[in-house]
Amino acid sequence: MKRKPFVCGNWKLNHNLAATNELIDQIIVGLPANDNVDVAIAPVATVLFSAGAKAKGSKLQIAAQNVFYESQGAFTGEWSVQHLLELGCRYSIVGHSERRQYFHETNESVAHKTKACFAGGLIPIVCVGESLAQREQGQTQNILLEQLTPVLDVLVPENIPQLILAYEPIWAIGTGKSALATEAEEVHSYLRGLLVAQFGSSLAEQARIIYGGSVKAENTTELMNQKNVDGLLVGGASLTAGSFLAIVKECLKRLT
Repeated sequence: MKRKPFVCGNWKLNHNLAATNELIDQIIVGLPANDNVDVAIAPVATVLFSAGAKAKGSKLQIAAQNVFYESQGAFTGEWSVQHLLELGCRYSIVGHSERRQYFHETNESVAHKTKACFAGGLIPIVCVGESLAQREQGQTQNILLEQLTPVLDVLVPENIPQLILAYEPIWAIGTGKSALATEAEEVHSYLRGLLVAQFGSSLAEQARIIYGGSVKAENTTELMNQKNVDGLLVGGASLTAGSFLAIVKECLKRLT
């Protein structure tokens, strides 16, 4: 089954309002005319309103880098699914390794956020991944199982066709060292197997599993040639229109 590729640029803590508007204009102009790939960018939260307005009516979709799982209440500094929908967001990244590392997000909080996204009408991009030490100790599958089990337990079958899982090995994020395409495929196949075990192969085959970690145009084709790599979560290479659009165009070859 050929799933429609999904490419999301995670801008992290980069680009102010002016730079965001300029870059979005450049990306929209350069996007392929067809609808054979879904493309999103995740800007800084403070510019989401402008980003949503800029992208409205175009092929570019907007993602948030984070969301909270409650809809309202005494939660200073947080924002809900509804707030993001009002800003024009279609997706939210959930459980990125930097959120887990620096802001102490747990597997359980990631599950709560995933459930809230689906309940409120936002598509979650659920991140999982192991550290270098865990990989060298042969713990990759155990770590991914620990991270993903609470998420799978809060999902219902109707969620699975829209679910986006992002495998981001921590040792490849921002290091310039990407996983080999075969390494990515091995992990993606394992993750899809977990979906099959819980929801059956028909639904599991519809979920998209994307790769993130030092993604660039030069390694996109090899990654996208793997059976279970359905797209990319792009960090540094998404911060300029030229490098990001080059990745998008390489992803289109998946369908040829």
